[in-house]
Amino acid sequence: MRLGRIASPGGVAFVSIEGAGPDGVTPDAVAKEIAEHPFGTPTFTGRSWKLADVRLLAPILASKVICIGKNYADHIKEMGGRAPASPVIFIKPNTSIIGPDVPILRPPSSERVDYEGELAVVIGQPCRDVKAARAKDVILGYTVANDVTARDQQQIDGQWTRAKGYDTFCPLGPWIDTDFDPSDVELRTELDGEVRQRSRTSLMLHDIGAIVEWISRVMTLLPGDVILTGTPEGIGPMVAGQRVSVTVEGLGTLSNPVGERS
Repeated sequence: MRLGRIASPGGVAFVSIEGAGPDGVTPDAVAKEIAEHPFGTPTFTGRSWKLADVRLLAPILASKVICIGKNYADHIKEMGGRAPASPVIFIKPNTSIIGPDVPILRPPSSERVDYEGELAVVIGQPCRDVKAARAKDVILGYTVANDVTARDQQQIDGQWTRAKGYDTFCPLGPWIDTDFDPSDVELRTELDGEVRQRSRTSLMLHDIGAIVEWISRVMTLLPGDVILTGTPEGIGPMVAGQRVSVTVEGLGTLSNPVGERS
Protein backbone atom coordinates (compact mmCIF):
# COMPACT_ATOMS: atom_id res chain seq x y z
CA MET A 1 0.00 0.00 0.00
CA ARG A 2 1.10 3.54 -0.72
CA LEU A 3 0.13 5.99 2.01
CA GLY A 4 0.20 9.75 1.63
CA ARG A 5 -1.12 13.05 2.93
CA ILE A 6 -2.98 15.42 0.68
CA ALA A 7 -4.56 18.83 0.64
CA SER A 8 -7.91 18.56 -1.13
CA PRO A 9 -11.19 20.50 -1.32
CA GLY A 10 -12.17 18.54 1.80
CA GLY A 11 -9.10 19.59 3.78
CA VAL A 12 -5.96 17.70 4.80
CA ALA A 13 -6.16 13.91 5.07
CA PHE A 14 -4.19 10.70 5.00
CA VAL A 15 -4.91 8.68 1.87
CA SER A 16 -4.17 5.40 0.17
CA ILE A 17 -2.76 6.07 -3.29
CA GLU A 18 -3.79 3.62 -5.97
CA GLY A 19 -2.76 3.44 -9.60
CA ALA A 20 0.56 5.28 -9.30
CA GLY A 21 3.45 3.89 -11.35
CA PRO A 22 6.64 2.42 -9.86
CA ASP A 23 8.38 5.80 -9.62
CA GLY A 24 5.66 8.36 -10.28
CA VAL A 25 2.07 9.38 -10.81
CA THR A 26 -0.06 8.09 -13.67
CA PRO A 27 -3.18 9.85 -15.03
CA ASP A 28 -5.43 7.23 -13.42
CA ALA A 29 -3.93 7.48 -9.92
CA VAL A 30 -6.53 7.92 -7.17
CA ALA A 31 -6.25 9.08 -3.55
CA LYS A 32 -8.71 7.32 -1.20
CA GLU A 33 -9.28 9.09 2.11
CA ILE A 34 -8.33 7.26 5.29
CA ALA A 35 -10.27 7.89 8.48
CA GLU A 36 -8.08 9.27 11.27
CA HIS A 37 -4.56 7.81 10.83
CA PRO A 38 -2.74 5.23 8.66
CA PHE A 39 -1.34 3.04 11.44
CA GLY A 40 -2.59 -0.49 11.97
CA THR A 41 -5.35 -1.46 9.54
CA PRO A 42 -6.65 1.76 7.94
CA THR A 43 -10.37 2.36 7.54
CA PHE A 44 -11.71 4.48 4.70
CA THR A 45 -14.27 7.28 4.61
CA GLY A 46 -15.45 6.49 1.09
CA ARG A 47 -14.24 9.81 -0.32
CA SER A 48 -11.63 9.82 -3.10
CA TRP A 49 -10.03 12.18 -5.58
CA LYS A 50 -7.89 11.91 -8.68
CA LEU A 51 -4.34 12.38 -7.49
CA ALA A 52 -3.82 15.00 -10.20
CA ASP A 53 -6.56 17.15 -8.58
CA VAL A 54 -5.02 17.30 -5.09
CA ARG A 55 -1.69 18.41 -3.64
CA LEU A 56 0.68 15.90 -2.08
CA LEU A 57 2.03 16.97 1.29
CA ALA A 58 4.82 15.45 3.36
CA PRO A 59 3.47 11.91 3.92
CA ILE A 60 3.97 12.09 7.68
CA LEU A 61 4.55 14.71 10.38
CA ALA A 62 7.02 12.97 12.65
CA SER A 63 7.47 13.62 16.34
CA LYS A 64 11.19 13.35 15.58
CA VAL A 65 13.52 12.76 12.64
CA ILE A 66 16.56 10.64 13.49
CA CYS A 67 19.38 10.63 10.96
CA ILE A 68 22.34 8.36 10.30
CA GLY A 69 25.64 9.95 9.34
CA LYS A 70 28.60 8.32 7.61
CA ASN A 71 26.70 5.27 6.34
CA TYR A 72 28.22 4.97 2.84
CA ALA A 73 31.97 4.39 2.46
CA ASP A 74 32.28 6.57 -0.64
CA HIS A 75 30.66 9.52 1.15
CA ILE A 76 32.97 9.08 4.15
CA LYS A 77 35.92 9.17 1.74
CA GLU A 78 34.77 12.36 0.04
CA MET A 79 34.34 14.01 3.44
CA GLY A 80 37.78 12.88 4.61
CA GLY A 81 36.56 10.79 7.54
CA ARG A 82 36.75 7.23 8.84
CA ALA A 83 34.06 4.58 8.82
CA PRO A 84 32.40 4.36 12.26
CA ALA A 85 32.13 1.02 14.05
CA SER A 86 28.56 1.87 15.09
CA PRO A 87 25.87 4.06 13.50
CA VAL A 88 26.32 7.79 14.04
CA ILE A 89 22.98 9.41 14.92
CA PHE A 90 21.73 12.98 15.04
CA ILE A 91 18.28 14.60 15.03
CA LYS A 92 16.55 17.09 12.76
CA PRO A 93 13.56 18.97 14.22
CA ASN A 94 10.15 18.07 12.87
CA THR A 95 9.72 21.73 11.88
CA SER A 96 12.27 21.09 9.10
CA ILE A 97 9.84 18.74 7.28
CA ILE A 98 8.31 19.84 3.97
CA GLY A 99 6.60 17.93 1.19
CA PRO A 100 7.10 17.56 -2.57
CA ASP A 101 7.44 20.73 -4.65
CA VAL A 102 7.75 22.97 -1.59
CA PRO A 103 10.80 25.26 -1.87
CA ILE A 104 13.94 24.52 0.12
CA LEU A 105 14.88 27.95 1.49
CA ARG A 106 18.56 28.79 1.88
CA PRO A 107 19.09 30.88 5.04
CA PRO A 108 21.01 34.15 4.56
CA SER A 109 23.46 33.07 7.27
CA SER A 110 24.83 30.21 5.11
CA GLU A 111 27.02 30.48 2.03
CA ARG A 112 26.71 26.79 1.08
CA VAL A 113 23.58 24.64 1.34
CA ASP A 114 23.92 21.04 0.10
CA TYR A 115 21.52 18.30 -1.03
CA GLU A 116 21.84 14.81 0.47
CA GLY A 117 19.54 12.23 -1.11
CA GLU A 118 18.48 9.43 1.23
CA LEU A 119 16.11 6.53 1.81
CA ALA A 120 13.87 7.11 4.83
CA VAL A 121 12.21 4.63 7.20
CA VAL A 122 8.84 5.42 8.82
CA ILE A 123 8.09 3.74 12.15
CA GLY A 124 4.66 2.17 12.59
CA GLN A 125 4.33 1.45 16.32
CA PRO A 126 5.82 2.45 19.67
CA CYS A 127 8.96 0.44 20.28
CA ARG A 128 12.14 0.27 22.29
CA ASP A 129 15.11 -2.14 22.34
CA VAL A 130 14.15 -3.67 19.00
CA LYS A 131 16.39 -6.49 17.76
CA ALA A 132 17.63 -6.10 14.18
CA ALA A 133 15.87 -9.29 13.11
CA ARG A 134 12.54 -7.85 14.30
CA ALA A 135 12.93 -4.38 12.78
CA LYS A 136 10.46 -5.12 9.96
CA ASP A 137 7.73 -5.65 12.56
CA VAL A 138 7.90 -2.03 13.74
CA ILE A 139 8.32 -0.34 10.35
CA LEU A 140 5.28 1.17 8.65
CA GLY A 141 7.07 1.72 5.34
CA TYR A 142 9.61 3.74 3.40
CA THR A 143 9.79 7.13 1.73
CA VAL A 144 12.32 9.40 0.02
CA ALA A 145 14.21 12.15 1.87
CA ASN A 146 16.67 14.98 1.34
CA ASP A 147 18.87 15.73 4.35
CA VAL A 148 19.54 19.36 3.41
CA THR A 149 22.63 20.73 5.13
CA ALA A 150 24.26 24.13 5.60
CA ARG A 151 27.71 22.70 4.99
CA ASP A 152 29.70 25.74 6.08
CA GLN A 153 27.87 25.87 9.41
CA GLN A 154 28.36 22.14 9.97
CA GLN A 155 32.11 22.65 9.63
CA ILE A 156 32.17 25.76 11.81
CA ASP A 157 30.04 24.38 14.64
CA GLY A 158 31.65 20.96 14.92
CA GLN A 159 28.18 19.51 15.60
CA TRP A 160 25.26 19.36 13.24
CA THR A 161 22.11 20.72 14.87
CA ARG A 162 22.12 24.20 13.34
CA ALA A 163 23.36 23.05 9.93
CA LYS A 164 20.69 20.36 9.63
CA GLY A 165 17.82 22.00 11.49
CA TYR A 166 16.57 24.94 9.45
CA ASP A 167 12.93 25.08 8.37
CA THR A 168 12.54 23.33 4.97
CA PHE A 169 15.71 21.26 5.47
CA CYS A 170 13.91 17.88 5.54
CA PRO A 171 11.89 17.28 2.36
CA LEU A 172 9.95 13.99 2.52
CA GLY A 173 7.74 12.20 -0.01
CA PRO A 174 6.01 11.66 -2.24
CA TRP A 175 4.40 8.83 -0.23
CA ILE A 176 5.11 5.92 2.14
CA ASP A 177 5.27 2.47 0.57
CA THR A 178 4.41 -0.26 3.07
CA ASP A 179 5.40 -3.16 0.78
CA PHE A 180 8.75 -1.81 -0.42
CA ASP A 181 11.93 -3.92 -0.26
CA PRO A 182 14.79 -1.50 0.50
CA SER A 183 17.62 -4.03 0.55
CA ASP A 184 19.20 -3.31 -2.87
CA VAL A 185 17.76 -0.45 -4.91
CA GLU A 186 19.31 2.52 -6.68
CA LEU A 187 19.39 5.89 -4.96
CA ARG A 188 19.86 8.84 -7.34
CA THR A 189 19.96 12.61 -6.85
CA GLU A 190 19.66 15.04 -9.75
CA LEU A 191 20.26 18.79 -9.74
CA ASP A 192 18.52 20.53 -12.64
CA GLY A 193 18.29 17.14 -14.35
CA GLU A 194 22.01 16.32 -13.99
CA VAL A 195 22.83 13.21 -11.94
CA ARG A 196 24.97 14.14 -8.93
CA GLN A 197 24.55 11.09 -6.68
CA ARG A 198 24.07 7.46 -7.72
CA SER A 199 24.50 4.49 -5.43
CA ARG A 200 22.65 1.46 -4.07
CA THR A 201 21.14 0.85 -0.66
CA SER A 202 23.02 -2.46 -0.45
CA LEU A 203 26.19 -0.39 0.04
CA MET A 204 25.08 0.98 3.41
CA LEU A 205 27.63 0.21 6.10
CA HIS A 206 24.83 -0.35 8.63
CA ASP A 207 21.64 -1.85 7.24
CA ILE A 208 18.13 -0.90 8.31
CA GLY A 209 17.81 -3.63 10.91
CA ALA A 210 21.05 -2.58 12.57
CA ILE A 211 19.99 1.08 12.46
CA VAL A 212 16.62 0.46 14.10
CA GLU A 213 18.23 -1.69 16.79
CA TRP A 214 20.88 0.94 17.55
CA ILE A 215 18.49 3.90 17.72
CA SER A 216 15.84 2.06 19.74
CA ARG A 217 18.44 1.25 22.40
CA VAL A 218 18.83 5.00 22.89
CA MET A 219 15.27 6.32 22.57
CA THR A 220 11.70 5.13 22.26
CA LEU A 221 10.44 5.30 18.69
CA LEU A 222 6.86 6.42 18.11
CA PRO A 223 4.43 5.86 15.24
CA GLY A 224 5.34 8.21 12.42
CA ASP A 225 8.92 8.80 13.52
CA VAL A 226 11.25 9.03 10.53
CA ILE A 227 14.76 7.61 10.21
CA LEU A 228 17.05 8.93 7.46
CA THR A 229 19.52 6.20 6.55
CA GLY A 230 22.47 8.19 5.19
CA THR A 231 23.66 9.66 1.91
CA PRO A 232 26.17 8.37 -0.66
CA GLU A 233 28.99 10.18 -2.48
CA GLY A 234 28.25 13.21 -4.62
CA ILE A 235 26.89 15.80 -2.19
CA GLY A 236 27.08 19.36 -3.41
CA PRO A 237 25.67 22.88 -3.20
CA MET A 238 22.31 24.16 -4.42
CA VAL A 239 21.45 27.75 -5.27
CA ALA A 240 18.17 29.60 -5.67
CA GLY A 241 16.43 28.86 -8.96
CA GLN A 242 17.63 25.25 -9.12
CA ARG A 243 15.56 22.10 -8.58
CA VAL A 244 16.78 19.01 -6.74
CA SER A 245 15.18 15.59 -7.25
CA VAL A 246 15.88 12.43 -5.25
CA THR A 247 14.73 9.08 -6.67
CA VAL A 248 14.68 5.73 -4.92
CA GLU A 249 14.21 2.99 -7.51
CA GLY A 250 10.73 1.49 -7.33
CA LEU A 251 9.65 3.88 -4.57
CA GLY A 252 9.30 7.32 -6.11
CA THR A 253 10.83 10.71 -6.79
CA LEU A 254 10.93 13.65 -4.39
CA SER A 255 11.47 16.97 -6.17
CA ASN A 256 11.86 20.45 -4.67
CA PRO A 257 12.80 23.87 -6.02
CA VAL A 258 15.44 25.92 -4.21
CA GLY A 259 14.82 29.46 -3.03
CA GLU A 260 16.15 32.06 -0.59
CA ARG A 261 14.80 32.70 2.88
CA SER A 262 14.14 36.37 3.49
